[in-house]
Amino acid sequence: MRFGLLGPLQILDGDRILAPPGPAKHRALLAALLLRAGHVVTLDRLVTAVWGENPPASAEQVLRVYVSALRRLVGAETIRTAPGGYLIAVTPDQVDAYRFDRMVERARRGREAGRAAEAADELRAALGLWRGPALADVDSGELRRTHAVRLEELRLGATEERIDLDLALGRHGEVVGELRALVAAYPLRERAWGQLILALHRGGRRSEALTAYQDARRLLVEELGLEPGPELRAAHDSVLAGESWGPGARTQEAPHETPPDIADFTGRTQVLSWIAGEVPAAGGAPVHLVLHGPAGSGKSAVAVHAATLLGAEFPGGRLYAALRTGDRRVGAGAVLEDLLRSLGCPEGAVPAGIEDRVRLYRSMVATRRLLVVLDDAADEAQVRPLLPTGPGCLTLVTSRSPLYGLEASRAFELGVLDPAESVEMLARVAGEPRVRAEPRAARRIAELCGGLPLALRIAGSRLARRPGWTLEHLAGRLGDERVRLDELAAGDLAVRSSLGLGYRGLAAEEQRLLRRLGALSAPDVAPWAAAAMSGGPRVDRILEELAGAGLLQARGLDDAGQERYGRHDLTRLYAAERLAEEEGAAAGVLAVLAREVLERVRRARALLLPAEPGTGRTLARTAEQSAAMEMTHLRESARWLAAERGFLVAAVADFHRAGLAEAAWRLAFYLTPFFELRAHHEDWHATSRVGLEAARLAGHRHGEALLLRALGDLYRIEGRLDDAARALQTALSHFRDLADRAEEARARYRLGLVLLAQDRPAEAERSLAECLAAFESAGDVRGRADALRSLGSVRRAEDLLTAGLDAYRELGDPRGQAAALRELALLHLDRRRLPAARDCAERALRVDRRLGDRLPEASDLVLLARVARAEGLPVAARAGAAEALAIFKEYGDRRGAAHTLLVMAGADLDIDEVDGASAVISRAAEAFDTLGDRHGSAEAAELAREARRRRGLWS
Repeated sequence: MRFGLLGPLQILDGDRILAPPGPAKHRALLAALLLRAGHVVTLDRLVTAVWGENPPASAEQVLRVYVSALRRLVGAETIRTAPGGYLIAVTPDQVDAYRFDRMVERARRGREAGRAAEAADELRAALGLWRGPALADVDSGELRRTHAVRLEELRLGATEERIDLDLALGRHGEVVGELRALVAAYPLRERAWGQLILALHRGGRRSEALTAYQDARRLLVEELGLEPGPELRAAHDSVLAGESWGPGARTQEAPHETPPDIADFTGRTQVLSWIAGEVPAAGGAPVHLVLHGPAGSGKSAVAVHAATLLGAEFPGGRLYAALRTGDRRVGAGAVLEDLLRSLGCPEGAVPAGIEDRVRLYRSMVATRRLLVVLDDAADEAQVRPLLPTGPGCLTLVTSRSPLYGLEASRAFELGVLDPAESVEMLARVAGEPRVRAEPRAARRIAELCGGLPLALRIAGSRLARRPGWTLEHLAGRLGDERVRLDELAAGDLAVRSSLGLGYRGLAAEEQRLLRRLGALSAPDVAPWAAAAMSGGPRVDRILEELAGAGLLQARGLDDAGQERYGRHDLTRLYAAERLAEEEGAAAGVLAVLAREVLERVRRARALLLPAEPGTGRTLARTAEQSAAMEMTHLRESARWLAAERGFLVAAVADFHRAGLAEAAWRLAFYLTPFFELRAHHEDWHATSRVGLEAARLAGHRHGEALLLRALGDLYRIEGRLDDAARALQTALSHFRDLADRAEEARARYRLGLVLLAQDRPAEAERSLAECLAAFESAGDVRGRADALRSLGSVRRAEDLLTAGLDAYRELGDPRGQAAALRELALLHLDRRRLPAARDCAERALRVDRRLGDRLPEASDLVLLARVARAEGLPVAARAGAAEALAIFKEYGDRRGAAHTLLVMAGADLDIDEVDGASAVISRAAEAFDTLGDRHGSAEAAELAREARRRRGLWS
């Protein structure tokens, strides 16, 4: 069964024409289904097609009746019910409108391949499918607007294309009558008038051709108030000059102007797959793709490589236009002139005005399937006039900007190559044997080039031209940041000049911020820090402009909801050069930033540790203030520190390098409670090392002592108890020399914790009791709360732990409260007061979850798992411990993970899963051995003996 839409609605069964549906609404329904053959048409669309904008309330029920009637006509299996609508199960070959589309596309491919006669015959056959106006007897305003008009335009376009081919084949005499009828039916269609003028002129009827032009011009002026366009004027000029221009005037080979592909092109499979997936179907709407990214990221190479791979799909040819020459952008008018000549427009026929050039360009590409590469675009306005409008055309635009304002375009951001691709590219340029011989040096070069294709190409080229150099030698030269940009230059390729091109195109305020960001070594920055450095307003807009120029990259929102902006490391080096040359040393810029950083981090620390000496805020909150404090503020402080962690760690080193010693050590000290909370031990070590060096160089003994005190905490947490004791003893000595009794007590308190960890409970108890008395005497409310909790834990004294809990509550410190609740839960668990133990542990868990403190949450879960075991609930115990284990692993807390494994193993033994328990115990024992944790190893050994006993292997 076949169906006709190109004329009155028609149904054919073989060669027999069936009577079409009688009622008008039945015809509208069938047409709506056929126009989306093979696809589900929703009920809403069908109702609109049948009744328009004002359907009856019962439209859907009536529609089902119509469908039943149509099924009797075309077969019940042909119209299928689908989710949300109906589908007519016919192939495109069964509907004349679809056959017409495919025949036209075949004709275009034949024309572009040079088979003009075959293409003309195919178009003639396609046009022969038409039996009258599309949907002639379908009474549906919706279908006429959305489909009939489009089909009629396609018919007219195909007619004009067929006439072009007939003219190219010398059949000008045969088409004059048809063209006169065409311009009579469509008097404002300039293309048809141009074809008539050309046919008359070629047939030797010059005067009639000139008369036809005058008729066309008069109609356009009278009806539209417009002069003829460039194509029609060019036809008129060719008649006056006695030239022959237009279809068939000369053979025009399809242009292939894209630069040669790069033989050593590497990687980029993701973007190439994306481009291939976006290629429009032949006859489909044109597609415009923007490849954007920083200078040197290989945008042009990707576009050319993609164009080469896809070339066979575009028989109309490949055009290329460079939109920048050096520092100068090329105007769209100049680019259009080159493109028109590439398309075969004679020298004298290129219009003078840009609007006329755009119209002629669009006319010339209207029937070609082209791939156009527009390289290094500055902005949307430069690109818009150059976009081909022909069906099936593809445009690849490269730009440092994403060109978000370019209508109907899609964008892909090109980043750097990954390490493996970087080494592969280096090998292809420098030679694979050399890279295989020095793989470590090759990886180092790739790292120093930051995966930037331009930098890698330059490095590889230098190696290729210097066979006596080893890769290690070049890596050493690149390792010096002061000369790295000097080293990354080869011939006319240079990273510095590529970056300079973008920098010189910036406004003064944008240049100022970019170069000041060069003082920072952090991988990215938030607007608040940029604002502190910019010295001016509107920093968000400036950052967006820098991202649009490809000199920064928008990284999205961080955990604190801030937009973050990153840059390539070579961009950082270039910015640092500009800062040094234009503003001098970085210290001045960083000093301004340091004030803002220290104030923000100090406030965040004060929220983590309320009333903690050394933060600059030692006053406790009243009970009323504590009640008023929102938990979200405490949670957000940790979240903000987490978002800024990389920036702040780098800032410690930046301040120290710039000679800002006090800023360096203070920032390192302020960050310590956050590092402890999140188990960021590597960052804690790194910042403490730099901070100590800064404090010592500046002769600031108080800062040195504070950092040594914090290092004592770090060493104790890591199980390095002797190192912890030494650091704290040195800090104590400094505090005594400085006569700082409060900090001396704080350091002594920490020594008590170390003694406790060293299994010296009597000495620990004595030390903690002395600290408690000292804190109470000095009015140190924070110290008193900590000492009450720790001393209560040593003495297993419920009254002290409860007093500590109350003290934290008075301080407005929920984190301290959670810690005290954990200690109380342990005490209750040891005394087999299981309901009380569960209550305290669950209260601690609720607090930690509201704060977003994941590691304390894991400790709460382990504690609850132990309570569950004691309650005789091993399955629940194992599930809770498994949840805790996942958190410890996420944060890299190996000690916490190992202790959790022991709880899981105990739960396994409780349900007689002896084999599983033994495997888990082995993992825990191995972890404790690696950590040097003797207590943990002893616990694991005891549990292993119990597992062997359960197996009946005890001896």
